[in-house]
Order: sequence, then structure tokens, then C-alpha cells
Amino acid sequence: MELLMPESGRTTPGHISHADRAPDSASASAPELAQAAAPPLVAARRAGLLVTFVLGGLSALTPLSMDMYLAALPAVTESLDASAATIQLTLTACLAGMALGQLVVGPMSDKWGRRRPLLTGMVLYVVATAMCAFAPTAELLIGFRLLQGLAGAAGIVIARAVVRDLYDGVEMARFFSTLMLISGVAPIIAPLIGGQVLRFTDWRGIFVVLTVVGILLTLVAVKWLHETLPPERRHSGGVGQALRTMRGLLADRFFTGYLLTGGLAFAALFAYVAASPFVVQEIYGASPQAFSLLFGLNSIGLIAGGQINGRVLMGRISMDKVLGFALAAVALAATALLLMTTGVFGKVGLFPVAAALFVLMSAMGVTLPNTNALALTRTGHAAGSASALMGTASFLIGAVASPLVGIAGEETAVPMAVVQVVCALGALGCFLGLCRPWERRAQAI
Repeated sequence: MELLMPESGRTTPGHISHADRAPDSASASAPELAQAAAPPLVAARRAGLLVTFVLGGLSALTPLSMDMYLAALPAVTESLDASAATIQLTLTACLAGMALGQLVVGPMSDKWGRRRPLLTGMVLYVVATAMCAFAPTAELLIGFRLLQGLAGAAGIVIARAVVRDLYDGVEMARFFSTLMLISGVAPIIAPLIGGQVLRFTDWRGIFVVLTVVGILLTLVAVKWLHETLPPERRHSGGVGQALRTMRGLLADRFFTGYLLTGGLAFAALFAYVAASPFVVQEIYGASPQAFSLLFGLNSIGLIAGGQINGRVLMGRISMDKVLGFALAAVALAATALLLMTTGVFGKVGLFPVAAALFVLMSAMGVTLPNTNALALTRTGHAAGSASALMGTASFLIGAVASPLVGIAGEETAVPMAVVQVVCALGALGCFLGLCRPWERRAQAI
């Protein structure tokens, strides 16, 4: 199988050198070396844009699976004659599946390579999504959504692992920023697509559309996403080896620090997603159209932050410094929200609150790609397992944080601000206390 490989000569922490991949220069002539190295390097350069869109599509499948379905929840409740609480479990099941599925797929990809687990997961995703479209009862829909989440986790975890296989350091952070540009569009367009589908068909049609998307992504991955983990870098152990690998990753203070930093920052983002519809519309009296505009602007801020991070800051300022400033901006924006919602500044309107949310979301566009890159820089030997741990931590912390935003009812935005402040300060504390960016890091785990 043709391999997409990083450019030659790059030896950064946690990544094997080019000499480990190419023939020994002492026993091969220059033409032989060039011939041996050329195909993967040329393939990587020519297919770079295609690979970017494939990985972006795999990363975007998660928000598409969640957000396209939101507008149909009332219709599902009526169609299946179930309570709203029961239908809400279809969201919880999908989210739980995505979180737990990564723990399975990540180690599998370290053992068998990236393509086989990815394609298996995508095929299962297509089957599970099609079954959701024909689910006769709420209970079966919950089960199918769990399976959909478990299978869809393959795209999330392997997309990050492939990036780690192909890139290092600053280039990896830039690539993650590019992925954010693609996957960040998904939350903007997913509700719009779902709403348009409901104009022509019922809620089952949304799952038909997702099935078609899954089939197309699977075919594109078969055609253009080649294996990126050569056999000599794979693990041969079973479950025990996978658990030992994960334990070793978590024992590394720097990796765990970046994992918790990213997970807590992601939880602050989850709190915004869970609470903003009710805060903006119910408390501040904005229309659904105004909320949609605000949500879109904040998503653009997230994307713009990622692009500034990848195209302007990377290579000029160290990733740790950029991450530190971004975390400080998130904490300051969350603190401002808390002060505004508790009335410290008196009664404030929607505009100051919207401005603080925009700053918070824009800083997230810098925070998330850098935590991913800095954590994965240390894990070249187990990128799949590391990606699985990072994804699971983010989803689980976010799943715990998001219900707390409504704990005080629908009359106040204080719980959202409190959750965001706690998560933001926790992320900053983990970064300073565990990652300790001023210290000299070891070269690899």
C-alpha cells in the first residue's frame, strides 16, 4: 500500500527519523535513495489537499451527526410516541458512543494501521445510520444512535492520528488549524441542512442524508487516504499492551497536562453550545434569526482564530506562548461574562455579552489546535492511543459540564458563566501546573 509520509529530514520529539524509513545511505546509491524516497513524498505533496479535505470531512462527521438532528427532535418525539426525555437519550447515546468508541479504535489503529479500522468504522457508521432511519421505536433508535457514535468515533480518532503520522511540531499545529477551518463550518451548516431536509421529508430523511454522506466519505477514504503507519511502527500486543500504552501516556505529565488543558477548554465550548440558545433568546430576548446570526459569527470567530494561529502565529512565536495567551483570553472573556451576568456592572444588554462570547470562541480557535499538536508531538509511537485518550477526555468532560449550565433554571445565565470560568481557569491551571512551559521538556516519552 502506498504510504503518505512526512517530508524527509524532519526529526522532532516522538517521531522516528527519516533514516529509520529510508534505505541505509551506506549501502545504497544516491539514485536508489531518491527512487525509494520519491513515491511517498510525491504522493504526500500531490494528495495533500485531498487528504486535508478527507480528514476534515471525517472530523466534521461528528457535528453533522449531532447538529443536523437537533431540529427534528420534536418531530421524533411525536412520531415515535415517546417523551422528550426519552428522545434526548438519543443524543446522549450518540455522544457516549463517540467518547467510548475512540478508546477502542485508537489502539486498534496503532496495531493494524490507520486504514483498516477507519474503513471498518465507516462501514459500520453507514449501516447504523441507515438503521436509525428505519427505527420503529425510541428504544431501538437509542441503540442505533449508540452504535452510530461508536462507529463514527473512528473518523475522529484516526483523523488526528494520521495528522500525527504526517506532520510534526509547527506544521502539525498548522494542519490542525486547517482542519478546524473545515470542521468548524459543520456546526454552522448542519442545522441549516437539517431544517431544509425537514421541508421536504420527515426526520427519517435526515438519517438518509447522513447515510449518503457516510457512503461518500467512505468511498473517498478508500480512494485517496492511503496508509500512513508503516508496519515497523505498529504495535503487536493485544488489550494488555494497549492498556499499558495508555497508562504510559497518562503517566507522562506533559501529555496529561495538555490533555486536561484541551479537555477543559473544550468543556467551556460545550457549555456555550448547550446554553447559548436559551441565554440569547430567553434571557436577552433575541429572535431565532438573531441567535442564528450570533451563532454563525461566533463560529466564524472560531475558524478565524484557527487560521490566524496556523498562518500568522506558528513559526514566529512558540506554540506554548501562543497557547498561554489564548488560554488567558478565554479566562478573561469567561470572567467578564460572569461579572456581567451576576450584575456587577449593572444590567447589561446582549451586545456586551455577545462580544465576550465572540472573544471566547475566537480564542478557542487558537487553543484547541495547539493543545492537540503539543500533546501529540510527544506520542509518535502511539498516536492512535493518544488521540483516543484526548478525544474521550474532551467528550466526557464536556458531557459532564454541559448539563450544569441549566442547573439554576431558565431565568439566569450565571450557571453558564460559572461553568466557563471554572473550566477556563482549570485549563490555565493545568497548563501552568502540569505542562510548565518554561521547563525544558524531554525529547520523547
